[in-house]
Amino acid sequence: MEFLNYHHLLYFAAVAREGSVLKAARSLHRSQPTLSGQIRLLEEALHEKLFEKQGRRLVLTEAGRVVLRYAEEIHLLGRELLDTVRGRPTGRMPRLAVGVVDVLPKLIAYRLLEPAIRAAGPLRLECQEDSPAVLLADLASHELDVVLSDAPVGALRVRAFSHLLGDSGTTVFGAASLASRLRGSFPKNLGGMPFLFPSEASASRRPFEQWLDERSIRPLVAGIFEDSALLKAFGQGAAGFFTGPSAIEKEIVRQYRVKIVGRIPALRERFYAITVDRKVRHPAVVALADNARRQLFR
Repeated sequence: MEFLNYHHLLYFAAVAREGSVLKAARSLHRSQPTLSGQIRLLEEALHEKLFEKQGRRLVLTEAGRVVLRYAEEIHLLGRELLDTVRGRPTGRMPRLAVGVVDVLPKLIAYRLLEPAIRAAGPLRLECQEDSPAVLLADLASHELDVVLSDAPVGALRVRAFSHLLGDSGTTVFGAASLASRLRGSFPKNLGGMPFLFPSEASASRRPFEQWLDERSIRPLVAGIFEDSALLKAFGQGAAGFFTGPSAIEKEIVRQYRVKIVGRIPALRERFYAITVDRKVRHPAVVALADNARRQLFR
């Protein structure tokens, strides 16, 4: 039977935090050779390289990042064990680990999560933003409870289930100074105007371009963004018009101080909760799906 040494994980986590064996040795009051030897033993036990050098710093490899997440959880459980045995309150709350696809509007993610957390009671929320491929891999290895996405699982070879939370029409926004330059009626008045587009990874990009083509509308591509919040920040600065889900148009207007230029009810954006189970089980995810269908996308 194989065993992991608790101290190996402790030293590894310290070096990961400090980015240096020397700094970690000082904080733990141990010698550098001791720490280096312990980490080498851990790498041999796992058959994985956990660090690589970048200049003078040690940075985690992909395997190292996975091991660090487990190491931190193991140390939390160790402290909870001691507190429980000694009759002290553990202060540990149930966890909800959420992956948010990087192209998903941040306001949608917030509107989905905030009521769910409130309904589920005390909860430790852990959010991770990344590409669908990375998040679905973490979901498959049970490091995440749910992934929030603007598209279903699709062709990725991951055993997971897509739960439709709802859909929304599309609204076009623009800074007041930019909107004042529009002439004529919507949507023809968008022709020749600067426009900010999401990246190709966004599920809303291609349908919107097709909608423009069908109407022979040719806006100027003033920017392409992977991050939806950054896109809206540039829109606030009058760099170009942009689209967003009609379900959160009030929040977009309020937060970014922009105007509604027009609405496209027929152009629908869909939003999904992706889990490894066919049926949603986590209480907070149940509350999330419930609230999305009854309130946000009603």
